[in-house]
Amino acid sequence: MRTYLQPLGYPRRKQSKSRLRSGLLAALLLGAAVVPAAAQECGGDFETWKQGVAAEAKAAGVGAVGLDALEAAAIDDKVLARDRAQGVFAQTFIQFSNRMISAYRLKQGAANLKKYAEIFARADQQFGVQAPIITAFWGLETDFGAVQGDFHTLSALVTLSHDCRRPQLFRPQLVPLLTLIDRGVVPADVTGAWAGEIGQTQILPSDYLARGVDGDGDGIVDLRRSVPDVIMTTANKVLSRGWKRDQPWIEEVRVPEDMPWEQTGRTNKLPLSQWAAWGVTNPDGTPLIDNGLKAGLALPMGRKGPAFLAYDNFDVYLEWNQSFTYALTAANFASRLAGAKQFDPRNPETGLNGDQMKELQTKLEARGYDVGTVDGILGTNTREAIRKEQMRLGMPVDGWPTPELLGKL
Repeated sequence: MRTYLQPLGYPRRKQSKSRLRSGLLAALLLGAAVVPAAAQECGGDFETWKQGVAAEAKAAGVGAVGLDALEAAAIDDKVLARDRAQGVFAQTFIQFSNRMISAYRLKQGAANLKKYAEIFARADQQFGVQAPIITAFWGLETDFGAVQGDFHTLSALVTLSHDCRRPQLFRPQLVPLLTLIDRGVVPADVTGAWAGEIGQTQILPSDYLARGVDGDGDGIVDLRRSVPDVIMTTANKVLSRGWKRDQPWIEEVRVPEDMPWEQTGRTNKLPLSQWAAWGVTNPDGTPLIDNGLKAGLALPMGRKGPAFLAYDNFDVYLEWNQSFTYALTAANFASRLAGAKQFDPRNPETGLNGDQMKELQTKLEARGYDVGTVDGILGTNTREAIRKEQMRLGMPVDGWPTPELLGKL
């Protein structure tokens, strides 16, 4: 029978539980981070590639249990199919948010805010992250723990790391996951999302190690079953991405018919007094009150669609998920749970369908822009390229792709 050393003070336990002593988390991640990556970063013979991963893991302190799990891991073609078919992000912000912020999620979210009020209060006090922020992620990611995913996590991460499409996103998660398995934190057959996330708010293994918090006081962290652990760990993760205590994230606003549209965009943060001077108001038309903070003006569907002031805290949502549509939906869900009304969709200009978006991206690439993959999805790079072309063509600079713009390129 193989044995492995437990860290000082780490209680041995059955492999079937998903638990972890929080005091060891940062040290484990640090140990993994300083180990150089294997020579073969992606592709090539799979078994040879796994040997490189095994050498890296062993150098980081992963023992026989973790290494045996790696040896048994296999390519999962279903994971590759999911990675290449993220059509959900081809939806507009209005389509996506209306689907994701359902009446059920609003009702269940409100109920959970009351049910776990004491835990949320502790998370707010310790990390400065308000309850609606955590609850929105909880609801969007797994319907409050109901749907945590059934993909074999290790095989998913091995698959995505060996694949050369985006290995830089997934390879750094392998040693942390093998460490979790080796120490009995999660079983070798732990399941989760297709992209390797685990638990009720879909935490990646590196964050599990570095940010896990024992919320229920039992000395162990269980992100699949313990709601207090989930709440506290999620708050810690959000804080680690740069969350600023007691500051807003987004606020819906009303924009005028005309203004210097080239000043819009979430990254161009200006005082509220400047936005007010250009005619931006609260949704009900009352004047903006300068709160001493700076915000960008986010127009997810152009100047005729919904509009939001995006503060520094909104950037944390993009650290959670790089999709602007997802990030704004999560931020809006949190606002709804905090008492905000449903946003005004207004009347956006007709956008482009998937094939038209690919045509637009191809034309932008031909003009020298880096739009990433030509996938028909309106991502950050494509939005920025659109803004530059709108500026060149003398069109309102709002980053929204329209048939008119496509026709002029």
